Amino acid sequence: MANYERERTAQYGAPMGRTAEGAIDEGLRSYMLGVYNYMAIGLAITGIAALLIANLAVTNDPSQAVAQFGNGIMLTSLGSALYASPLKWVVMLAPLGMVFLLSARLHTMSVSGAQMMFWAFAGLMGVSISSIFLVYTGESVVRVFS
Repeated sequence: MANYERERTAQYGAPMGRTAEGAIDEGLRSYMLGVYNYMAIGLAITGIAALLIANLAVTNDPSQAVAQFGNGIMLTSLGSALYASPLKWVVMLAPLGMVFLLSARLHTMSVSGAQMMFWAFAGLMGVSISSIFLVYTGESVVRVFS
C-alpha cells in the first residue's frame, strides 16, 4: 500500500482529497463504533435475560420445587414450564422464528421498529440460552468470556 502511494505521488503529484479521505475515515470510524456499541448492549441484554430467567427457574427450597432434574437441580413452576414441558421447543426455536420474521420484514420496517425488534431478539435469545446455567456452573460460563 505504501508503494502505491509513493508511485501515485511521483506520477501525479500530491495525493488529492486527503481531507475528504480523512473525513470519510472519521465518519466510518464513528459509524462502526455505534454498531459495536449496539452489539455490546445486545450481548449484555442477552446475558442478563439468561441469568435472570435461570435464577427465577431454579430454587434451593424443596417446598417451592415443582420438578427436579437428575443432577439435583430443583425447578420452580417457571423452570418446569420452560425446561420440562413441550414449551421448551417453543423457547428454543423462537429466536429462529424471529430471525425469519426480521429477514422478511426488515426492508419495510422503520429504524426505530428494527431497533426494537433487535432488543426483543436479544432478550428472547437470552431466554432461549438460559438453560446453559442449569447445565454448567457459573464459573465455567464466566471462564468462556475471559
